[in-house]
Amino acid sequence: MSNISKLLKGLERKYKVCSVMSPVTMIGEVILETVIPLLMAKIIDVGIANNDLSYVLKVGLLMVGLSCVSLFCGAMGARFSAVGALGFARNLRRRLFSKIQDFSFGSIDRFSTSSLVTRLTTDVTNVQNTYQMIIRMCFRAPFMMVSGTIMACFINRKLSTVFFVAIPILAVLLALIGTKAHPRFGKMMKMYDNLNSTVQENLTAIRVVKSFVRTDFENKKFSDSADAVRAAQVHAEKLVILTMPLMQLVIYTCIILSLWFGGRMVAFGNMKTGELVSFITYIGQILMSLMMLSMIFIMLVLSRASIARIVEVLDEEPEIKNSEAVSAVKEVSNGSIEFDDVNFSYLKDPKNCVLEDVSLSIKSGQVVGIIGGTGSSKSTLVSLIPRLYDTLSGSVKVGGRDVRDYDLKTLRDSVAMVLQKNVLFSGSIKENLKWGNENATDEEIVEACKAADAHEFVSSFPEGYDTDLGQGGVNISGGQKQRLCIARALLKKPKILILDDSTSAVDTATDARIRTALRNTLPDTTKIIIAQRITSVQDADVIYVMDNGKINGCGTHEELLRDNEIYREVYESQQSQN
Repeated sequence: MSNISKLLKGLERKYKVCSVMSPVTMIGEVILETVIPLLMAKIIDVGIANNDLSYVLKVGLLMVGLSCVSLFCGAMGARFSAVGALGFARNLRRRLFSKIQDFSFGSIDRFSTSSLVTRLTTDVTNVQNTYQMIIRMCFRAPFMMVSGTIMACFINRKLSTVFFVAIPILAVLLALIGTKAHPRFGKMMKMYDNLNSTVQENLTAIRVVKSFVRTDFENKKFSDSADAVRAAQVHAEKLVILTMPLMQLVIYTCIILSLWFGGRMVAFGNMKTGELVSFITYIGQILMSLMMLSMIFIMLVLSRASIARIVEVLDEEPEIKNSEAVSAVKEVSNGSIEFDDVNFSYLKDPKNCVLEDVSLSIKSGQVVGIIGGTGSSKSTLVSLIPRLYDTLSGSVKVGGRDVRDYDLKTLRDSVAMVLQKNVLFSGSIKENLKWGNENATDEEIVEACKAADAHEFVSSFPEGYDTDLGQGGVNISGGQKQRLCIARALLKKPKILILDDSTSAVDTATDARIRTALRNTLPDTTKIIIAQRITSVQDADVIYVMDNGKINGCGTHEELLRDNEIYREVYESQQSQN
């Protein structure tokens, strides 16, 4: 029940009303359907038996009227259930998406993107279908079974023992099937995660796939993932498909026994023909309600795994929480940065740290270069500044205050990051740039693009800043993406600007122009430049050399050339290539 309450939390009033009205109208339909067989018995035993045509017409017209009202109630019940279920799914997806937005990078790493996509789509759809089935059939079926049983007992209590024996046997068998099937459906949903991961990876890197002529390999990889889903689904449904044959066996057995014993009762005068006909109708209603319950049972078994996966996301406690204290800092005074004996591990394991004993101090307004080999944790280091991750031990201070003391929005609004992977979104160039500042004027946008050396190529497009980029910026080159991402970051007018290898796709002349413009445009902003090319950082006020998650050296370009072996080797290697 606690899981159900978590799923229903925040459901809008209009969808709650529809969710309540659906069972109410379905119960009205069942009441009318229960009365109709009784009227049919009266037609046979009174009207036809006494050759009273007026009685037959009168009761027959009443049956037609009740049938029309019953049909209306059923149609309204179906509509209410559809609206309620769609609203429930909308609410649930919105809550899940909102929850994921609050996830730390660690939470996203733990769940994986493909798994979160599956939970937002397939799992929510499974739960939506189950919800619709519950508010419609889960009230109709039990009420029909109870009312049909009462009416059948009212007609002939002795004959009713036929299904009183069958129902408990069937309930035990269904419970056994459900217990065994649930783990199999959980495994099936994990196979869906793997399939989504394969699709996502392929579509994201489709250019790489084509350039390396790996289409056949990717086709086989997808085929294997799809086969794994199919095999897991077949394995899960092998048990569930037994439900329907069992139901049909019970239905036909009960009907045969009712006809056998009921026919004998009619023959010996212990039961009227109309009563037997209506009794068989009630038996059909009872067993049909059992069929509905079996369908609900199948949906519950399937959705149980999906519910658990959704609740797992809703229950996730982000590792990084916003400071809720009244004293949370709402302003970053300056762009100074201090790392005090910082250790960090993605696995939260002190024995597996990717940053060890890092201490450094950066003054506000300085230009800082960070250089090091692949895997030296340069990107991890700067990710701690806007608190994308939290330290394992030690502290990171911005503007003289621990980053954990800040309101998260305040902190991140003061730090602009241009990541290694340049991410642009569907929409126009202007819309993408306004991610940096949604209230930016056209003049500010142009100024930022000029500083990022992007204005010239943007102006060359027929539609200029209104040019549609397509999904992920497919219409422009890698270097152009980088410059637009830099311009977007500049529009934030941050206290700290972090460029994480963000000029790797531009030539050295463009790189130099961008660095010069950054000095002139944001003189008071602390600028951290992570780069592979020493020419990108040699003019920095201070350069840090990283090696295996540790600070190997720091100083100016000249000092490091003289005193740091790693820096000198990188410089000489790059000079020999020029």
